[in-house]
Amino acid sequence: MSRVRVSIVGGSGYVGGELLRLLVAHAAAEIAQVTSERHAGAPVTVVHPNLRRVCDLSFSSAAGLEPCDTLFLCLPHGRAMAEIDRFTALAPRVIDLSADFRLKDPAAYPVWYGRPHPRPDLLPRFVYGIPELHRQEMRSAAWISSAGCNATAVILALYPLFQLGLAEPDRTVVEAKVGSSEGGASASEASHHPERSGCVRSYKPTGHRHAAEMAQELAAGQASEPPGVTVHFSATAVEMVRGVLATCHVFLRQELTEKAVWQVYRQAYGREPFIRIVKARDGVHRYPEPKLVAGTNFCDIGFERDPSSNRLVVISAIDNLVKGAAGQAVQAFNVMHGLPETTGLEFAGLHPV
Repeated sequence: MSRVRVSIVGGSGYVGGELLRLLVAHAAAEIAQVTSERHAGAPVTVVHPNLRRVCDLSFSSAAGLEPCDTLFLCLPHGRAMAEIDRFTALAPRVIDLSADFRLKDPAAYPVWYGRPHPRPDLLPRFVYGIPELHRQEMRSAAWISSAGCNATAVILALYPLFQLGLAEPDRTVVEAKVGSSEGGASASEASHHPERSGCVRSYKPTGHRHAAEMAQELAAGQASEPPGVTVHFSATAVEMVRGVLATCHVFLRQELTEKAVWQVYRQAYGREPFIRIVKARDGVHRYPEPKLVAGTNFCDIGFERDPSSNRLVVISAIDNLVKGAAGQAVQAFNVMHGLPETTGLEFAGLHPV
C-alpha cells in the first residue's frame, strides 16, 4: 500500500491530538508535519502524553509548512477561511475540521457566525464531511469540511426519517448532553474544575450554530421538496469528558410500528461500518450510551415509539472527538483515497470504562 503524506495544522488541541493518534497508526498515512505556534519545537508528547513511544515528532510552526498530499486543518473557527488560498496551494486535498466551510448558503454565516463569509465563492467546492451521506462526492473531492460533533449525532440519528419524508419538517426537538472536551483545550471560567465538576448546565438552550448544519443536511436529504427543516436544538453540559448523547423528538407523518422504524434504519444503515442500531427489550444497555463508544468511530442509534402519540424518540451516541471530529475526518480521508473505510478506525471501545 503506497503511503499518503499528510500534515496537521493546529495539532496541539484535543481534536488535533486525536487526529495524530489515529494517523500515527494508519497503514496508509505518513505524517510529515504537525504544527502548533505555542509549542513549536517541542515534542508532540509534551501536549499528548498518551503518544509516548508511539510518535517521535515535534511540533513545527505553520510558517514552515511544506507541500504534502493531504492537509488536515484543526484551527479555531475563522482561521481556515482567512488563509485558505495558502493551504490549498500546499496540498491537492484539504480536510478542514473547523466550521468555516460547512454551510452552503453564504447568507447563513452572518446569522449563525455574526459576520459575512470572506470566500463565499469556495463554499460550493467543499463537500460536507459525513461519509454516510456524501460518500459518492467524497470519492472525487479535493476539499472536505468536517461536520460539527452535535450535528453529526443528530443528522445521523434523523436522516433516514427525513430522507423518506416520514417526519414533520418543523417539529423536531433535540436535547444533547455533551462532555467537557467539546469546549476545547483552552481553559475558561466555565471549565474550571470547581465550576465544571458535577454540573448539569444548559449552556446553549437556543441558537446553537450546529442547528444550521442539521437543518441544511436534513432538508437536502428529503426525497421530495417540502418546506425546509427546522431543528429546535438545545445543548447541556454534563460531567463526562468525551461524548454526545442526542435525544431527538420527532413527530411522524404516518402511523409506524417499532418494527417498521427498525426496517427504515436497517435499510439506511445496515451496511454502514460505523453505524450500530441499538434496540434491546431489556438490560442496562438497551439504549445508546456515550461511554460505550468512547475512543471509537461508532455512532450508536436507538429509538422508542411513544404509544400514546405520533412521537418517535431517537437516541444517538458518539465520541465528539472521534466520530464527531478526528475519526470522521480519517473516514473521509479513506474515502478520498480509495482506501477501505475502516482503515485506522478499527478500535472497538472498552467495557467497562
